Amino acid sequence: MSTLEIVVLALIQGLTEFLPVSSSAHLILPSQILGWQDQGLAFDVAVHMGTLLAVLIYFRQEVGSMAVAWVNSMTKKQHSQDSKLAWNIVLATIPAALVGFFGKDLIELYLRSSTVIATTTLIFGLLMWWADANATQIKDEYKTGWKGALLIGFAQMLALIPGTSRSGATITAGLLLGLSRNAAARFSFLMSIPIIAMAGGYLTLKLVMNGDVREVMQAGELVSLVRPVDWIAMLLGVVISFVSALACIHVFLRVLEKVGMLPFVIYRLALAAGLFYMIYS
Repeated sequence: MSTLEIVVLALIQGLTEFLPVSSSAHLILPSQILGWQDQGLAFDVAVHMGTLLAVLIYFRQEVGSMAVAWVNSMTKKQHSQDSKLAWNIVLATIPAALVGFFGKDLIELYLRSSTVIATTTLIFGLLMWWADANATQIKDEYKTGWKGALLIGFAQMLALIPGTSRSGATITAGLLLGLSRNAAARFSFLMSIPIIAMAGGYLTLKLVMNGDVREVMQAGELVSLVRPVDWIAMLLGVVISFVSALACIHVFLRVLEKVGMLPFVIYRLALAAGLFYMIYS
């Protein structure tokens, strides 16, 4: 990859991982629209690591309190708001983890097209608008409950479809359950920690076992080639995705509190319209 591609793709990952606009869709589009080559497993690992570090550092106090409370709930049978929130995060992670583990290959094979991305961008953009406009906003993240956590977990499962947006789907579900905008976003971001960690772990395992494999066409046949790891690209990917994700979380929470989801709804509708135009023109 060129330096420009590295910077752009790392920025896309860092900025869109936590915005309700679908990071997976934006990482797929450059290859389909601009003809850029696939960034490879090693780079995927790097940008996942950058965004994971960003959310861990931003919510370090909450994560620390939840971790201690979670351990105490198992070892000392001491339960608190933090331990209940931690268990809800665990519960909410299960649906996406199961579907991601057993269905990832099918999703990558059949659901990574521009048409799918455009359709899910439109549908979930409209759903996000409706949920934000009708949200009661009477609960914080500690009042999610296990049933609410599981429902948000199913929303995160749907976000495995490119174009849906993990944060968009989970924040929408939180709003529908009566969470405030800030609480829905915070629960969504805390949910992202285990799911990003698992995704990064899965990619790392594939990288260790198979190397950085890239599929190319040679003499009319699809051939898998192992390419050397570009350590400079990985380092740039980690740094850029980390800095951009950290800034994105900070700004997004403040924008969400002041103006709600409308700017992101408008962006999704405009993106969907542009994609449909390119597909059918």
